[in-house]
Amino acid sequence: MLRIDLEACIGCGLCEQTCTFSAIQVVDGAAVAGDGCTLCGACVEVCETGALSIEREKSAPVGDLAAWSGVWVYAEHRRGRIAPVSFELLGVGRQLAAKRQVPLTAVLFGADLAGKAETLIAAGADRVLVADDPALEHFTDDCYGNLLTDLIKKERPEIVLAGATAIGRSFIPRVATMVGAGLTADCTELDIRPEDGALLQTRPAFGGNIMATIVCPDTRPQMATVRPLVMKPLAADSARKGEIVKIAPAPELLKSRTRVIESVVGDEDQVNLAEAEIVVAGGRGLDKPEGFKLIRELASALGGAVAASRAAVDAGWIGYPHQVGQTGKTVAPKIYIACGISGAIQHLVGMQSADTIIAINRDPEAPIFKVATYGIVGDVFEIMPKLIKRLQARA
Repeated sequence: MLRIDLEACIGCGLCEQTCTFSAIQVVDGAAVAGDGCTLCGACVEVCETGALSIEREKSAPVGDLAAWSGVWVYAEHRRGRIAPVSFELLGVGRQLAAKRQVPLTAVLFGADLAGKAETLIAAGADRVLVADDPALEHFTDDCYGNLLTDLIKKERPEIVLAGATAIGRSFIPRVATMVGAGLTADCTELDIRPEDGALLQTRPAFGGNIMATIVCPDTRPQMATVRPLVMKPLAADSARKGEIVKIAPAPELLKSRTRVIESVVGDEDQVNLAEAEIVVAGGRGLDKPEGFKLIRELASALGGAVAASRAAVDAGWIGYPHQVGQTGKTVAPKIYIACGISGAIQHLVGMQSADTIIAINRDPEAPIFKVATYGIVGDVFEIMPKLIKRLQARA
């Protein structure tokens, strides 16, 4: 918390001028902190009289760090299938476990999970903890969070990984809070620090302009959510052997304040953008929402999915489920066609892993051309109809 020494404060106003969050004001000759304070420390640095200081809560000690061992991957299961990001996590988890010389464990929750544990073992897991219960058929934050927290406290893994999906982002922060651990969200790279075995968690920061590597040296487990499609899964090996441990959750852990009445898939989300092999994306250069009619026609002609930049989504031209970029989805298709997209770094981090990138933009200096495999300088409204016509003629 921000502490203010009223005897030392002279009401100069430097703190108020410095705070970009308008969280501190001078009232009746003394500084007063509001609820918007983020404890960034900017006001403390400019305070000439030393009247301001930050008192941070210390993490509760976890005891002997060596007592925490093993790498865990939460294997997300929805609508009868294991999410692809789970296999990507097993791939990187296998590398981390080898460096730490510990087993790799997959954690699987759901209902009617017959055969799923064997699939995870084939994908690289040494052990699978399975909670198969009708109460787990539908995901809820509290139920899944309570169950994973209970397992972590009992078995003490040193590393816990999950996908940065809607589900992972929803309940993994809850788990981290309940076990008193740090959490790095949306990681794009993971490694082990040789000197002490700490988990190096790298993620984009400051709008994607830098990559920050974060370490949690004093708490366990070390927890991270990982962006889909940035890690490579291992080739499945049906001959691999592993241990399957069936978990019988305590009844109190399965109680939820939320009741799922129905789960439906929207028509526009029938094609999973993250798994599409061909993606056609539109940006601000389309000028108007009607431009996405051409995007959809081109995607249909190619059998691909429709995507968009944040600018197009913010303009209301298309829904958020289609957004690709740092604040949207990450894709790695065989072909990515960017139409009227300038190529801001925030968008590039979501699609630059595509095998082939084709860019169409009227600006020859657009940053998208720096990452494009093929670039076409011109008006999208002249070029796209010709592409669609040619593709439809070959169909």
